[in-house]
Amino acid sequence: MSTYAIGDIQGCFTELQRLLELIRFDVSQDVLWCTGDLVNRGPNSLEVLRFVKGLKERAIVVLGNHDLHLLAVAHGNIEYLKPQDTLAPILNAPDSDELLEWLRYRPLLHHDANLGLTLIHAGLPPQWDLWQAGRCAYEVEEVLRGSKFQKYLANLYGNEPQKWSNQLTGKKRLRFITNCFTRLRYCDAEGKLAMKKKGAPSFDINKDAEQPWFWWPHRANSDMQIIFGHWATLGYYAGNHVYALDSGCVWGGFLTALRLEDKQVFTLPCRGERTPGDE
Repeated sequence: MSTYAIGDIQGCFTELQRLLELIRFDVSQDVLWCTGDLVNRGPNSLEVLRFVKGLKERAIVVLGNHDLHLLAVAHGNIEYLKPQDTLAPILNAPDSDELLEWLRYRPLLHHDANLGLTLIHAGLPPQWDLWQAGRCAYEVEEVLRGSKFQKYLANLYGNEPQKWSNQLTGKKRLRFITNCFTRLRYCDAEGKLAMKKKGAPSFDINKDAEQPWFWWPHRANSDMQIIFGHWATLGYYAGNHVYALDSGCVWGGFLTALRLEDKQVFTLPCRGERTPGDE
């Protein structure tokens, strides 16, 4: 039995199948960890959702920003639809309700104590250790799985607040937590989020006040081994106790898998469905 973590798929079903063939994924024994963003921008989001859902206990999926975007649009927030979104086949599918319900019950964080690894989609602010991250993830998961989830989805979009405080409450607290888990790339040394900054990092603290969230040595989660996706311009990265697996499949980069038992990396070149930067 092997456990494989795989970067953002974003509707690239053909590439997913080819990568699973490359790693010789055995659905009867192996387990697949997905970093989120199963859907959108690629051509076959419906097929990806159906396939991963069909893996049942053999798939661990955390929610990404595109997954939450799908849920928000499906539940009435159509003003946030973008021309480049490729969500219509899911919304119009006969099993749409079943797929969306399954997606709504995916976590924001998965921690495996035996492997010593934590799976998220985007990032953690420097103030959060594993306990705090797990508690915050649960707060959002409980709301998303509850009877008032539509209100949460309606308040999903926005970049405020920018900094964590235990005093945050209500929709501001939920949005901050959601932004960290599903959108964070950069923050400053005090943990102020730089949500509009998306390019490749310089890794020069003396040059840029805002650096990748995992680059700050004082962060409370520096002892965690974290797997994440979301950051195509970063590409595959292993260092600072993190493994970044979004290598830009939908943009013509690679689809990347990491075997967790021995950290072997597998990459599949992708044809690309979108022009880089068309986010």
